[in-house]
Amino acid sequence: MSKIKTAFFCSNCGYESAKWLGKCPGCSQWNTFTEEILDKGTNKEESWDAYTAEKRNTKTVALQDVISNKEKRIVTKDPELNRVLGGGIVPGSIILVAGEPGIGKSTLFLQNGLLIDQLRVLYISGEESEQQIKMRADRLKIANDNFYLLTETGTQTIFQEIRKLKPQIVIVDSIQTLQSNLIDSSAGSVSQIRECAAEFQRFAKETNTPVFLIGHITKDGAIAGPKILEHMVDTVLQFEGDRHYAYRILRTLKNRFGSTSELGIYEMTGEGMRIVSNPSEILIAQREEQLSGSAIAATLEGMRPLLIEVQALVTQSVYGTPQRTVSGFDLRRLQLLLAVLEKRGGFQFGMKDVFVNIAGGIKVEDPSIDLAVICALLSSYEDVPLPAHTCFAGEVGLNGEIRAVNRIEQRIAEAEKLGFEKIIVSRYNKKSFDPKAYKINVAALSRVDEVYQQLF
Repeated sequence: MSKIKTAFFCSNCGYESAKWLGKCPGCSQWNTFTEEILDKGTNKEESWDAYTAEKRNTKTVALQDVISNKEKRIVTKDPELNRVLGGGIVPGSIILVAGEPGIGKSTLFLQNGLLIDQLRVLYISGEESEQQIKMRADRLKIANDNFYLLTETGTQTIFQEIRKLKPQIVIVDSIQTLQSNLIDSSAGSVSQIRECAAEFQRFAKETNTPVFLIGHITKDGAIAGPKILEHMVDTVLQFEGDRHYAYRILRTLKNRFGSTSELGIYEMTGEGMRIVSNPSEILIAQREEQLSGSAIAATLEGMRPLLIEVQALVTQSVYGTPQRTVSGFDLRRLQLLLAVLEKRGGFQFGMKDVFVNIAGGIKVEDPSIDLAVICALLSSYEDVPLPAHTCFAGEVGLNGEIRAVNRIEQRIAEAEKLGFEKIIVSRYNKKSFDPKAYKINVAALSRVDEVYQQLF
């Protein structure tokens, strides 16, 4: 028998060391090394051939001899998932989906697996029993005779069942619960996650079967397990949203077969995830009367234009140090905009509490909402409502200038579609669009003080 060897792994980044270290050389974290037993007695190739597809013959090929075929994708009945994946599921791809507990990852992919009725789908669960999954499927009210369940955590048994069934799509819930007999450590450890993901990666590539791996996240919001897990997979999706709101966002962090700037929006209901086809109407629907401190911003999430409501509240500070509180917006960006208003506009925000909220519980990183944030702040500062049916799209620079933003035509078209009468944009965007092509009034301004004079 070969000698059983132990190794130390960093629980934060997966760095491997032959001995215990106080500080990880990979991520500079302290006291993160744990000892794990590596069983070197089993030949991985023999074990793999025992329960997976036959080994393919590999040989060196010149690049010019490779025949390029048109990329075929599996188009699901979920247009949001298709958009996020870049047009559908690529055969042989391995996709990692991560999100907070209770956000709806299992429900979303159980629902999508049931909707794909033309292909054999295998749903592997290491967290729930068959009866629990059946209860969720009954709640979704989707019938599918081509959908199969397997409640197992051992990869050897899983691949034996896969070889019998020959599924066309595999969903694993979750990768942290699986355990390979090639590694003698507990499920969820760094080495186990890496080995189980490697086995599924080889299965996906050799059999051309797409695999979805549902993963957990740490308390810091990062995907649990070693960083190499994200390198091994083809696509990384983040499922996020505030648990107190019904809306969920499926965002792409990495995609070898499409854009990483796409996102899908869902609403959590009692019967599963409902696709939100026009999120702008929902995000600005609760505005019945005009109140100060509210502005509509035309932003972009991926290729999709969105109109969102920016709310601001400026009050006299009771304590010595004024508060700066944000929800869904970058705090440092808010401090920058307040400094611009103080220096370039002469507004005294130094002794006032400032609160900014993006309605609907979504997080926005697009700098084009700067102009809407500044107008909402000025509206609350003056306690004067902004004109109805007016929205904004512009980035604000440190000199108080309104800078141009990309794809301005899509933003203007979205505002016009939702019935807005006026949109204020940067003067430097005038070359990018034809104002006569739109019924909406497009006001092109160059400085923040010009916006103030026009609105107030």
